[in-house]
This record gives sequence, C-alpha cells and structure tokens, in this order.
Amino acid sequence: MAETSIQAESQFISVQEMAKNSKNSVLERFIHKDADWVNGSIPVLEVAEVDISLLKYSSHAAENELSKLRSALTSCGCFQAINHGIRDSFVDEIQEMSHQFFSLPMEEKKNYARTVDDIEGYGTDSILSENQIIDWNDRLFLNVNPESQKKRQFWPENPPKFRERLEEYIDNVKVLNETILRSMATSLELDESCFLNQYGDDEQATMVARFNFYPPCPKPESILGTKPHADGSAITFLLQDKEVEGLQVLKDAQWYMVPIVPYAFLVNIGDQAEVMSNGIFKSPVHRVVPNATRDRHSLAVFCIPHPDMEIGPAEKLIDESRPRLYKTVKNYVSIYFENYQLGKRPIEAAKI
Repeated sequence: MAETSIQAESQFISVQEMAKNSKNSVLERFIHKDADWVNGSIPVLEVAEVDISLLKYSSHAAENELSKLRSALTSCGCFQAINHGIRDSFVDEIQEMSHQFFSLPMEEKKNYARTVDDIEGYGTDSILSENQIIDWNDRLFLNVNPESQKKRQFWPENPPKFRERLEEYIDNVKVLNETILRSMATSLELDESCFLNQYGDDEQATMVARFNFYPPCPKPESILGTKPHADGSAITFLLQDKEVEGLQVLKDAQWYMVPIVPYAFLVNIGDQAEVMSNGIFKSPVHRVVPNATRDRHSLAVFCIPHPDMEIGPAEKLIDESRPRLYKTVKNYVSIYFENYQLGKRPIEAAKI
C-alpha cells in the first residue's frame, strides 16, 4: 500500500470506531511482535511529588523541594507536580471537555480532521512509513502558542466553551512552565534565568496541546496505545486519566508503570532540557499501554523553545569532570522528526 494511501486510511479510520466494531482484520497494523508489557509484570515507579507552591520562596522547605526536583529529574526525568495553583474543579472541567469531545458523533468530529500532510487536528497516529506499527489512540492535536500558529479551524466549538477553557488552561501552564524552568536552574546552582533565557520569550515559544483518547483494546497484550519515545520539548505537562493507568517510563533498562496522583501534573523534561543541562537531567523514554475494558483519556502540553533559539549546555555545567556532551542546536523539533521517522532516538543527533 502506498504511503499516501495509508495516510488517507489513518485519517478516516478512527481507532475509537474500530474498537466499537471489532474490525480484527485491520488490527495487524497495530500488532507488536515483540510485546513485553504482559499485565502484572511491570513494577510501579516511585515518582517524587514536588510541591510547586514552595518553589517560589527562599526557605528550608523550598530547598527540600528543589532537592527532590533535582533528584527526580536526574533519576527518571519526571515528577508529580502538586499544589500547582490550578483549582481541582477547573482540572475536572478540562478532563470532562476531552470526554465530551471524543463522545461526539464521528461526523461532527470529522469537522476538525487533520489533513493528510499535517499533524494538527483530529485524527489517529501520523503514518510516516508503510511498515509502521500504528498507535492505538485517537487524538486532537492543537497548536496553542504563539497566537500566529493557532489554526482555529481545528479548535472544536463543541463542547461549549472548549476554546475559552483551553486558552485559560494554557495560560496556567505557561506560569507553571516558567516556575519549573527557574527551579530546574536553581537546583543546579545556576542563575535562575539560565534555562528560561534559552527557552525564549513566552509569547513566542511554541506550545502544543494533545488530547489523547485510548479506547478499550481487544489485544492489549500485543498493541500499544503510544509507542516508546522521548519528547522533543523542553518540558511536557501531562494530565493523566484520574482512574485508568497506562503510562510507563523506561528507567535503567526496566519499564515501570507511572502511578496516578489525582489533580497532579506528571511533568517530564524533554530532549531540549536534557541538552541544556548537559545530560544531568534525563529526557525519559515512555510509552502507553491500552486497557482491555476501559477508556483512558489524557492531555499533554508540550512546551517548546522558539525554533530560532540556540539550545546548548549551560557553560557552568561543563568542566573537566563533565565535558560538553551536546552540540548547540536550533529548531530541534525538525531534527527530532527527521530522526524519529528513521526509527532513531532523536537526541543522539545532538550528541558530540
């Protein structure tokens, strides 16, 4: 089958509809022959809970949180952000919006369908090669910052106030992103603006929201909701499903299940923050396993430096004991997708 044909197929065949109709003949495109995620065999990852409200002050409590932050990002590359200032009722509202959108009739969702040559909009896994194994999820992928990159034709008008609520949510995430970038630098005894200066003007940096829907899977023992990857962002904020687990992180060559902490954000750094920290912080490889009987929703927001910004290791993190590990790069996202299509770990291209 030609690549363009596969792309067209992925655009119009919804995983959600396949799950309802049990089209097992199509499932071969989703099967992983070397599946290693047998239920019950994956240990639970111990993920530090970092109190964001304490990071803004100079105190002994703040020092403890910074220590936890540094330890988490050097070991597994992620942490649970608690007391982040976004009210629980608003988090509930955002999660309900996802449920409502994916519950709409297919014909209505198709009003926001992505085009064959674009990842933005409603659709399924982007098909990059004829032999690609497809992820078991539907998604709504939206550029949410800067203003010039927003394609409003993909922003649903139903549920009501979707656009208004998403804008408010992104404004909150911007504040969190700045706080965490400053805290990451402080935890390494750098000037607090060190990483923020590389990230660039908050109004120009790129932010992408991805609403994920994982329907019940008929073969969870051999299908993945999202294939293993690390993020090309600086920081990713994930709002997990409040009840259904599925996210797994690779640490020390072992897969671990990430636990659910209601109303917390699972924050992981991406490749660009690993480069900035000269490899001290780790951009974790992660994947999602589907559930046999239950839906799972999540919302990821990727915070990405402006493509014109030069990203490189902080000079104070380079010395004889720890030489420079990464090149200075621009527009890392383009490097990311070029290597991702070739099945390579993109950050390898940035290594010296």
